[in-house]
Amino acid sequence: MTPVSSVNAGAVQSPAAAGKAPGASGSRRPGEEAQSRPLRPVMDEYVQAEPREPSGRYWMGRGEDGRPRIYFDDPERVLPPGQPDAPRAEEPAQRGKGPEGKEGEKEERYVCDTGKVDREIEALKKRRQELEQRLRTEKDEAGIKELERQLRQVERELRQKDNDTYRRQHASVTRLS
Repeated sequence: MTPVSSVNAGAVQSPAAAGKAPGASGSRRPGEEAQSRPLRPVMDEYVQAEPREPSGRYWMGRGEDGRPRIYFDDPERVLPPGQPDAPRAEEPAQRGKGPEGKEGEKEERYVCDTGKVDREIEALKKRRQELEQRLRTEKDEAGIKELERQLRQVERELRQKDNDTYRRQHASVTRLS
């Protein structure tokens, strides 16, 4: 069997055994004594880093109260000398500013209009009411079956379209100047 390391395991002796070994002298020189003592462990030391260049990045973090916050590394922000580059929460006043956060830009406003969808739903309701009325007055058996089929189709469309999700998806969004 070959040893895993190149260290000869048989040559290792305890310090007490080494002192009693033949040819070992009781007196050592000061340089040898320092070498035989274990070295102090090397510790990491803190070196303050240079402030980074802001990158315009957003990230999630925890605020002072432990709640989730959104932080923004603003490239336009100028740090006073001596202040560390610490993350800061995006200020509420800055959210309404333009993409670069300049003061001179107007706040962009958008309007969501669901009028077209509402008119479409009203037309379907009106069509359903009309079909129900015609169904009550119809005498022919084939005509009754056709009206019932049309009524089921209109009711299916109403179930699909008469909800908030459909309104949100099909609303028209316009930007105000």
